[in-house]
Amino acid sequence: MSSKVTVLGGGNTAFALAADLTLAGHVVRLAELPAMSETIEPVRESRTIALNGVGHTGEARLADVTTDIATAVDGADVVLLSVPAYAHRPFAEACSPHLKAGQVLVLVPGTLGTLEFAQVFEEKGNREEVVLAEVDTSPYVCRKIAPDTAHIWGVVPRLGVGVRPASLTAQVHELLSPLFPGITAYRSVLECGFSSMNPIMHPAGILMNAGRIEYSKGDFYFYKEGVTPGVARVILQVDRERLAVGDALGLDILPVAEAFHSAGFGPAGGLETTITGSEMLTQLPAPGSLDTRWLLEDAPYGIVSWASIAEELGVPTPTTRAVISLCSALTGQDAWATGRRAEHLGLKGLNAGEMVAWAAG
Repeated sequence: MSSKVTVLGGGNTAFALAADLTLAGHVVRLAELPAMSETIEPVRESRTIALNGVGHTGEARLADVTTDIATAVDGADVVLLSVPAYAHRPFAEACSPHLKAGQVLVLVPGTLGTLEFAQVFEEKGNREEVVLAEVDTSPYVCRKIAPDTAHIWGVVPRLGVGVRPASLTAQVHELLSPLFPGITAYRSVLECGFSSMNPIMHPAGILMNAGRIEYSKGDFYFYKEGVTPGVARVILQVDRERLAVGDALGLDILPVAEAFHSAGFGPAGGLETTITGSEMLTQLPAPGSLDTRWLLEDAPYGIVSWASIAEELGVPTPTTRAVISLCSALTGQDAWATGRRAEHLGLKGLNAGEMVAWAAG
């Protein structure tokens, strides 16, 4: 069944989503904020994105390419937002006046961004009936390889989705299943956000490979060569602290190696086995510099959120906080000060039960 889909964003995953879903037979609009119009300018007139790699391939002609958010979301069955987490609030403010009751907005991925959207919509006073959702990881391992071309190395076979309000989870799951076959549902957006994989891997992994990245300008395969036994031990300690926060909240979340295997990235086993055995991930080169979303997004909008919630609950996260501090020193940007903390998610001052209730909507 064909759906009317709006993709918001102009980066790697947004282009891959727009092209892949178009070639799958859906009616797709692509939109970006006016301030970031240069990202979609190469395809604005032609409305065509070339897609290659695995899955659907070919020239995808979109229904529209625009910076008019009102036009872009009008009548959409589902709106997929694929932008860095630091762009969530600007998009929340831009979308709030235009989304209608019952429309579904999905953050791809979310890292608890749905709760920030809920905060913004509540501030606006009239958008509680918009259905918010987020997925736990990107649906593809992909890159834009030219201004009008995206390449997909791998399609994630089992995305997970969390929905707010949680009472509409089954309805949203049914809506998204034709777009993302194999998608499964979490009990809440809180459970989904704590299952996000990139923040577990990237800040600690980039921190431990910083010298090599700067010296080689990313001329190595991060997942194949950079996740060595020592690096894996640091990542696993961050993961143990994430799991402890999840336990305090009563969440059903998987250890990182099991999560990567369950999503279809790699074989079962320990973290090194799963990651270095992944046909998708091991094709990705390392970032070319430390000016990368793997640090500038996954630290302040990933592990900072988890550590901030942990602080509210009295759960110690010493390794996570050390990684945050070192990433801040590495980039020259204070991830704790600029990141998404409990107060931005509506969770400040709440106990575990109150957090779960707010996330459930």
